[in-house]
Amino acid sequence: MFGHDRDGMRRYYLQCWKKFQQKQPLDALGQQVAQVIAEHPEYHKLLEQTDAALQRDYLPENGETNPFLHMGLHLGIREQAATNRPVGISEIYRQLVIQYGTLDAEHRMMDCLAESIWLAQRNQTAPDEAAYLDCLKKASN
Repeated sequence: MFGHDRDGMRRYYLQCWKKFQQKQPLDALGQQVAQVIAEHPEYHKLLEQTDAALQRDYLPENGETNPFLHMGLHLGIREQAATNRPVGISEIYRQLVIQYGTLDAEHRMMDCLAESIWLAQRNQTAPDEAAYLDCLKKASN
């Protein structure tokens, strides 16, 4: 959506959340972003601190989770399930949602998506859809 523009992406999240709270109209993507933020109350305080939210680095080696990445993975999984890309993900998603509920299902899927993206970036290739689907099938067990 924003390429490598971290600040632009973060500002968009902050803008969507502010509009949502003020009951202002949002476009379709903005509605999706606001919905994911609403489902994560643990991030609300951070999103109210604009400067901190924009500037902070989240380092996995310090055990930190990047809330923007986390919420972005939710959005990515929802888009994949809605478009069934890769083919077969909609059924896996549906089964996981029935079994665990939407948020928990998506949390189970996130590691697979993040790993698929990371491997594709590291190897400078397209994501391996078959490996991704295999990972998701294992997550459903």
